[in-house]
Amino acid sequence: MNDDFSSEYTLIGVLTVIGLVVIVLLMWWGWRNRKRRQQDVAAPAAVPAAVLGAEPLAAAEGMYVSTVRGQDYLDRIAVHGLGLRTNARLEVHASGVAVLREGSQNFFIPRGDLRQAGLDAGMSGKFVERGGLLVLTWTLDGLQVTTGFRTRAAQDRDPLLAALNHLIDPTPDPDPSDPTDPQMENNS
Repeated sequence: MNDDFSSEYTLIGVLTVIGLVVIVLLMWWGWRNRKRRQQDVAAPAAVPAAVLGAEPLAAAEGMYVSTVRGQDYLDRIAVHGLGLRTNARLEVHASGVAVLREGSQNFFIPRGDLRQAGLDAGMSGKFVERGGLLVLTWTLDGLQVTTGFRTRAAQDRDPLLAALNHLIDPTPDPDPSDPTDPQMENNS
């Protein structure tokens, strides 16, 4: 009886390698086709030099997750490097939001393009605990997009979110202890 299984193991190994190569090629082909379909998506603005040297209202180190179309968290934008997950720094300035990414092009979201900021559990590329991901909805040349950012330290998330929401809606919160506050009169 011949107990030499080396040819069978070799065949299994070769088929496994071929299968992995096919999977990687299909993934590359899909990403390339996604980029081709999204050629109409405009490139985001570059970070202005004045912003790079300015002190931000709020900032945090973390991970840039991706940018997706609208509120569809699985429709990742592949062009202009917007679909690549990288380490990043998010800075909130009076004129907008700077996204400073390692190994990828930085970009700037002007204040007038900001639409909504909030917390969520994830989007394409990163799923975390409830409220663990900062999501920022904005307009990119007429197209509504949403960008995800995961702060490295949880305590950085709330000040960043408050600064973003203040940029989007700068109306101060009503002071419940001030009876002369016109906003409180409307709520009575």
